[in-house]
Amino acid sequence: MAFMKLGSKSEAFHREGQTWLCTTGLVSDVTIEVGDMKFHLHKFPLLSRSGLLERLIEESSTDDDGSGCVLTLDEIPGGGKTFELVTKFCYGVKIELTAFNVVALRCAAEYLDMTDNYGEGNLVGMTETFLNEVFNNWTDSIKALQTCEEVTDHAEDLNVISRCVDSLASKACADPNLFKNATTSREKKKNTKNEDETNLWNGISASGKITGEDWWFDDASFLVLPLFKRLITAIESRGMKLENIAMAVMYYARKHIPLMNRQATTDEEAIETPSRPSEDEQKTTLEEIVSLLPSKKGVNPTKFLLRLLQTAMVLHASQSSREDLETRIGNQLDQAALVDLLIPNVGYSETLYDVECVLRMIEQFVSSTEQAGVVVPSPSIEEDDLLTPTTLVATLVDGYLAEVAPDVNLKLAKFEAIAAAIPDYARPLDDGVYHAIDVYLKAHAWITDSEREQICRLMNCQKLSLEASTHAAQNERLPLRVIVQVLFFEQLRLRTSISGWLFVSENLDNPDLQQSGGNGGGLLKPRGENVREKVSELERECMDMKEELQKLVRSKRSWKNFTRKLNFKKKSECCNNPKDQAKQAT
Repeated sequence: MAFMKLGSKSEAFHREGQTWLCTTGLVSDVTIEVGDMKFHLHKFPLLSRSGLLERLIEESSTDDDGSGCVLTLDEIPGGGKTFELVTKFCYGVKIELTAFNVVALRCAAEYLDMTDNYGEGNLVGMTETFLNEVFNNWTDSIKALQTCEEVTDHAEDLNVISRCVDSLASKACADPNLFKNATTSREKKKNTKNEDETNLWNGISASGKITGEDWWFDDASFLVLPLFKRLITAIESRGMKLENIAMAVMYYARKHIPLMNRQATTDEEAIETPSRPSEDEQKTTLEEIVSLLPSKKGVNPTKFLLRLLQTAMVLHASQSSREDLETRIGNQLDQAALVDLLIPNVGYSETLYDVECVLRMIEQFVSSTEQAGVVVPSPSIEEDDLLTPTTLVATLVDGYLAEVAPDVNLKLAKFEAIAAAIPDYARPLDDGVYHAIDVYLKAHAWITDSEREQICRLMNCQKLSLEASTHAAQNERLPLRVIVQVLFFEQLRLRTSISGWLFVSENLDNPDLQQSGGNGGGLLKPRGENVREKVSELERECMDMKEELQKLVRSKRSWKNFTRKLNFKKKSECCNNPKDQAKQAT
């Protein structure tokens, strides 16, 4: 850490309680009060260095009634501790300028008018020279900026904060290799921790060490919020990657909003944090954090945004902050995990989970994708190619419906609104929504037949897989009309398949319709292939499927077995990425 020594004389003061006395042996002729502290001093050393004290002493002398000169300097920047150093400087006593005291001394020197007009090498010039040295070093600059909190107005007037922030911003945006040795004692201690401590916050990956482009996060997180905002704004204006900005803000939020860390891991809890702020302070911090997050879609991890939203609800943050978070999450809902969408209701509410909030985010996602001109997937596209953001959200929503469906207080209208919010083209198969409907019907056995038919309109029986159709055909909770519809479409599907093969076979048997290889326009088949044998094989498969259906009806296989085949997951398994879940389903 940088330092500068001033003065040459040995200590000339001693303290008695809240009183400072000079040990030179000369009788004090001026008393200066700063807060609850009193300094018994001598006029000449003071007025020879300070324009303000010279004027005050002169004014006091005209009103001197023989009781001695008494001055009050309650407004001096830095208070009694800083004035103590100023006094020693005036008497030529040894003092040391450091990053911790230079800002307050610079402000006090300006306040006291300690320019070179009152002696060469005065305190204004000396502190300015040392500040320039401080700004050359990251560690000293961050410490100096921290102390600006105590003298904010004075430091602002002298542009000390702006210069300090600019210095830090330029270093944060520079090559991190230039500042390998700029780690603080906190960083060095942190680097000795276990190599496995690599989680920034509940699954959001970030190195536990200060390395690479995130080396400055920890130091910045110790700044008070207004100064942190100034630094982040300056860094962003210099072109730092938005991903790094987002990670720095996340790091700060984690440290200053303890309510976000209630489910943190042991390693995360071990990270140094300031004293626990009140809920009002956390609320204010959260609202400011939301405004600091980059607005670009996909830059802020969805997991973090969802946790921030849950915390905003607990802290009763402003409506605008919550709406902002819901919009951000909705725009990138395809990156969310099911477990993070299960947001508990805060306060009194009928339902266990906040389904209204999730519905708004789903509607935001659909609206944003439609505005972006999403391409409707063709039914002919292979299933692996259908893993678009929209189909991922459809899978996510169907899983969410299955999780909230057991809630007996979940109204049918709300269930329908969530299911219907996803456009029909987003679901290549309706197995997921069928599963959710079945769970709802099981948990709400008292609903009327007309309501059962109403909820079943949410699924398209033509888009059920063979296994789902098989289960639906024997599901006593479904209305009879729906069961008949399922059986009809399954039979129609089999007939269409057989008819297609027979049509191909007839065309191949007709020599006038066959074409030689490479002439284009016709249907080509490898020589020697017996299409009629393929048709016969398909017919046998159809018969096998009918027999299997009969066996399933007789054995009354449970829904549990069916859902296992469909790869439906329990709530505890819902932490997987929606893309992984969709791939498993295929």
